[in-house]
Amino acid sequence: MKLKDFHYDLPQSRIAQHPCAQRDHARMMVLDRREARLQHRHFFDFPEFLQEGDCLVINDSKVIPARLIGTKETGSRIEVLLLSRRPDPRRPSEDVTAASPPAEPGAEETWEVLLKPGKRVSIGTKIFFGDSNWASVRERVSEKKWRVAFFTALPFDLFLQQFGKAPLPPYIKRKREDGPAPQDRERYQTIYARHPGSVAAPTAGFHFSETQFRALQDLGVAIAPVTLHVGFGTFTPIEAENVEDHVMEKESFSLSPESADRINSARRVIAVGTTSTRVLESASDGHGRVRPMASSSSLFIYPGYRFRRVDALLTNFHLPQSSLFLLVCAFAGRDLIFKAYAEAVQEEYRFYSYGDCMLIL
Repeated sequence: MKLKDFHYDLPQSRIAQHPCAQRDHARMMVLDRREARLQHRHFFDFPEFLQEGDCLVINDSKVIPARLIGTKETGSRIEVLLLSRRPDPRRPSEDVTAASPPAEPGAEETWEVLLKPGKRVSIGTKIFFGDSNWASVRERVSEKKWRVAFFTALPFDLFLQQFGKAPLPPYIKRKREDGPAPQDRERYQTIYARHPGSVAAPTAGFHFSETQFRALQDLGVAIAPVTLHVGFGTFTPIEAENVEDHVMEKESFSLSPESADRINSARRVIAVGTTSTRVLESASDGHGRVRPMASSSSLFIYPGYRFRRVDALLTNFHLPQSSLFLLVCAFAGRDLIFKAYAEAVQEEYRFYSYGDCMLIL
């Protein structure tokens, strides 16, 4: 398959720049695969489409404030996006505790990161955050990624809470003075987020409110949390001309025995988002039964894939030619998804992370 066959045109005006005023008031397109029929609803209608015995699978990973704005020794501004924690081979085996930043090589944390702008960065470049925290560039990992060691006066999680910002995706284009707002810490996060580790949000879950969860529980719908820490790999653009040549980066996930029992005993399994979908499909056997596990997945789902455990999917509207868009094309069929997206554009749905959603039945 050619990647170009999964392109669609989207006006910039349709890309949501801010979240919906109320989580469960986002618009929801309902797509019936069997009848190839579309409905235009709102997310507060979501419980109407579920029944007793259904199981809703949610990703409870929590987004960390992974976007940092620092200053180089030259005084120029540089943006750091944390991707994943990495061991530092230069770090001594003993623990280092100090009230002030330790001297190298006692790095408190070492991370793989993106740097912007990265053209004038070199090994040894230092980046400062406030008066008592700094980082040192250790290694260039790839064309886009660097390994950076952080030296912080605070424990690292407290350092992030003080200096980090919500890692909004690049298509949310705000002026520098109107960048990540305090509300983004809350809204670029699901209400059920529990386990810190994601550097991008599982956005299909943004639409749930406490009211929605109570309504679902009253219906007798089981809730099965899984955890997949969303990394850069999920959103890495596909650069291969042929879809089959793309390789997904591994992302860690876990599925508890309690959640596995709920999923395996369900009448129907509804995955909330592409990340929950990938956990379910990675953890299921040939008969569609999931096994409790803590593992990692590089599963790439594209048209032709045979789904083993997911019966319905709640998802946002995705970027053209992305692995997420290919997954929904695999689930509902390319032609039907293109028809649905064309109607979503015509009906002025809001697209991408802060946008509206689609329920595929």
